[in-house]
Amino acid sequence: MYEYMLVFIGAAIPWVEIALVIPLGIIRGLSPIGVMAAAFVGNMLTLIPVIIGFEKVKVWYARRQEQKGKEPSKRSQRAKTIWNKYGLPGLALLGPILIGIHIAAFIGMSLGARKNWSIFWMTASLAIWTLVFGIATMLGFDFFIQ
Repeated sequence: MYEYMLVFIGAAIPWVEIALVIPLGIIRGLSPIGVMAAAFVGNMLTLIPVIIGFEKVKVWYARRQEQKGKEPSKRSQRAKTIWNKYGLPGLALLGPILIGIHIAAFIGMSLGARKNWSIFWMTASLAIWTLVFGIATMLGFDFFIQ
């Protein structure tokens, strides 16, 4: 149970997320279904407050960037390019592997996406990537064992 809690906590941490914790948990010998479920729930529990509390986070982030005097990062520019080309679904589906799902949600909301659509697309994306990372790790791990 302790190891599943670590998967849950790891998935909840932005930038660590599911791309790292799912393969590590499965390679560690934990149940793939348990690892994928813990990672999905852990990531969602930090993602939904970002979307729901977007306005407060947006004000805080803008103030922080002004204080630092920074220009938009390469991640932000990459996300805006994805947004302009594919919209919210593209940002949601590509975000977890390119910039992180939390940043993708924040950028999508800052570019005008509605909360309910952001939650829908980010949840769908997270579910898809959870399955992709879980199944790919299981298949790859089985390939090397045999």
